[in-house]
Amino acid sequence: MKHSMLAAIAESAQSPLAIRHIDRPVPGKGQVLVKVHAAGVNPLDTKIAAGAGAHARQTLPAVLGLDLAGTVVEVVEVGEAVDGFTPGQEVFGMPGGIGGAQGTMAEYIAVDARLIAVKPQTLSMREAAALPLVFITAWEGLVDRANIRSGQRVLIHGGAGGVGQVAVQLAKARGADVYATGSAGSLDFIRSLGATAIDYQAQSVENYVEHYTAGEGFDIVYDTVGGSTLDASFKAVKAYTGHVLSCLGWGQHSLAPLSFKSATYSGVFTLAPLLTGKGREHHGAILREAAALANAGQLTIRVDQQHFAPQDVNEAFRQVAEGRGKGKTVIEFVAA
Repeated sequence: MKHSMLAAIAESAQSPLAIRHIDRPVPGKGQVLVKVHAAGVNPLDTKIAAGAGAHARQTLPAVLGLDLAGTVVEVVEVGEAVDGFTPGQEVFGMPGGIGGAQGTMAEYIAVDARLIAVKPQTLSMREAAALPLVFITAWEGLVDRANIRSGQRVLIHGGAGGVGQVAVQLAKARGADVYATGSAGSLDFIRSLGATAIDYQAQSVENYVEHYTAGEGFDIVYDTVGGSTLDASFKAVKAYTGHVLSCLGWGQHSLAPLSFKSATYSGVFTLAPLLTGKGREHHGAILREAAALANAGQLTIRVDQQHFAPQDVNEAFRQVAEGRGKGKTVIEFVAA
């Protein structure tokens, strides 16, 4: 007998998401069946629903959602060949929603066990569901690409955003001297994370590079905004040893400012392991690092205070698409 579950489905591009009952998935080898408590809503989810985000390779109709926090279900529901997870464990991760895989905006999801980790004890389900994509993106840039080290001067563009706020905290935890750009209204929040806040609308790149680095530039610049902000990053980085990172470096940019400095650039594409199947174990390892930092009191995530149930999914998507959220928007499948 098949069990059913509630799921949020994008049936066609630019149409409202539908709440439907569909068959509950059955886990296969190497998978875990997770009861979803909360699912984070990312800008990419809204782009897929709008018929954009071709790089995510998610053909509609589809259950959307990349991030989750939930509970491993009964032992009879646990897939074969899975180590490290037991029924009743609270977990979090970024296991689906692209590349043809079922997303997290459903009551249950069968996930590749390599893509999840035990949830931090210090975070609620809502907070844990907000964390995976942004933390993995921050880690892959600062640690995997730039090898961030204690004492370096690091500039995070968009320090109040999802990736930005986590990148600031990760850089601080690794011993860096952290600076972050934002609009005037976000500066207090950036300061609360422990970074020196820079109003990018009030100061030119040349001005803040001179003011904070005596004109030398920053050792690492992480662009989480894209567009002209990546061009500004090339101007802000230190010559010879400087490293620019971007998780939104998809436009066309002049490399001249970077080349004249003999500095380096790395792109970050966090979705690759989900799309290719390669490197999935590393995502699980990164999430374990996130849990360790959170449990040590070195990592938090700001979640929008409005509570959304599955029936509110379209309002949640509108909030993200319009940038109205004050923190990460989360949909709760099990009320807190």
